[in-house]
Amino acid sequence: NRKLLAVKEKGELLSDKRKKGVSSLQSEVKNYLSEMAMTHAELKVELTPNENPSEFGLESIEFLVRTNKGSGFESLKKVASGGELSRIMLAIKSILSVSGNLPAIIFDEIDTGVSGEVANNMGSIMKKMANHLQVISITHLPQIASKGKQHYKVFKETKEDTTITKITQLNRDERLVEIAQILSGENPSQAAIDNARELLN
Repeated sequence: NRKLLAVKEKGELLSDKRKKGVSSLQSEVKNYLSEMAMTHAELKVELTPNENPSEFGLESIEFLVRTNKGSGFESLKKVASGGELSRIMLAIKSILSVSGNLPAIIFDEIDTGVSGEVANNMGSIMKKMANHLQVISITHLPQIASKGKQHYKVFKETKEDTTITKITQLNRDERLVEIAQILSGENPSQAAIDNARELLN
């Protein structure tokens, strides 16, 4: 069958590109994960030939991961915790954003399950990504929020029997207060304000 031969030819070209790309993807992900305090974590991309071609090519692809030194590789969806999955996804998306020529990317709480220095490093990775595309990040972490060029606050307002969701852009002073509130609650202490100022500088 001529059509099947043509599909297989195209599929083989795609397979060759995948095989060439796997090694560099695995290596780059490892470097990113090391930056985010997953020093011994590794990603492995497994390509398994299918009996028949599909819309995804000639093989099925599985992402395997090992998060600890000496442990075996297991399916990403089985082994990773929330915080680990967040970091792995950020690493992959950061790499793909460069090669994929994306105009924009939205992260909806990709920082779930992380805090402290790891959150700070994740924010730095997102900030680097913003050099070549528009990055929008929905976050509850001050380390991430402080890295953006613009800061928008989403909040709810109740009027009589109706609740309305609103969004407003914060100026520098409002941003300082908002980050201090994220750090310590509704009435931020001077220490929280000083900490927020440090994060913004």
